[in-house]
Amino acid sequence: MTRSIIEHTRAESESRGREAGLCPDCETETIVHDPDRGERVCEECGLVLTEDPIDYGPEWRAFNAQEHDELSRVGAPLTQSMHDRGLTTTIDWRNRDANGHSMSADKHGQLHRLRVWQERIRTKNAGERNLKYALSEIDRMVSALGVPKPVKETASVIYRQALDQDLIRGRSIEGVATSALYTACRKEGIPRSLEEVTGVSRVDQREIGRTYRYIADELDINLEPTNPRQFVPRFCSELDVDKNVESKAIEIIDETTTQGLHSGKSPTGFAAAAIYAAGLLCEETIPQRAVADTAQTTVVTVRNRYREQLEAIDQQPAT
Repeated sequence: MTRSIIEHTRAESESRGREAGLCPDCETETIVHDPDRGERVCEECGLVLTEDPIDYGPEWRAFNAQEHDELSRVGAPLTQSMHDRGLTTTIDWRNRDANGHSMSADKHGQLHRLRVWQERIRTKNAGERNLKYALSEIDRMVSALGVPKPVKETASVIYRQALDQDLIRGRSIEGVATSALYTACRKEGIPRSLEEVTGVSRVDQREIGRTYRYIADELDINLEPTNPRQFVPRFCSELDVDKNVESKAIEIIDETTTQGLHSGKSPTGFAAAAIYAAGLLCEETIPQRAVADTAQTTVVTVRNRYREQLEAIDQQPAT
């Protein structure tokens, strides 16, 4: 009888201690929750107050990315690069079942009708059709330029903002989509020139530049001027020049931009001239034509800029 009273009293004490956030053993307020083990533990004496051993992870194990994709049973994360943010289902174009076996002719017709209706219900109005086409254009240009996925997401967000504020009216969808992509490249620090973006677009460079300035102004997007040194690593990689040339070109650009020599000049042409000048100083032969073609500029531009740069840094190549 006495033992049961003691146990009851202890249980009441522990219950009051839990409600008050106190450890029933040492009576300190040092109780913490361990999310990995699912326990409430006293840091002072180590007493485990409650246990909740629930594993919220999957019941399967994967040892590489392919196994993870095959075993995973959840959908893809939300993305801004799809007009429906990836929430709707997609019917595969292959007429095969879950085991990879070919379906009957009747099933082929049924799947074709399902695909048709699936495409129809994914776009409810003209705005969604506009957005779907624009995002597909951004996806195409991103693939052609080889820029990373965050740029595509940023470009999609910019286009959505332009669409919400009715900035598309009176302008082509392709022009606004290309301008959004160019803005995203500059915002994410990915060196892609206006000429390179124009090369994969369906509109001309003048329209892209005009639309880009309009959207950036209306959406209050403030971007720093493009630094020519951002283009040097990519151009040097395409030209397959020595690392010393790349380092010297960056030094030339840093010194000349400090003097303001790059103001009002094309960043790609300025970077190409710096690479050519660095090649002369490092005694590595780099044809002017190859440098100009890589930077999508003219030989005259490279020739004029590199002479200005060498004069500004007060260095001349060895003869």
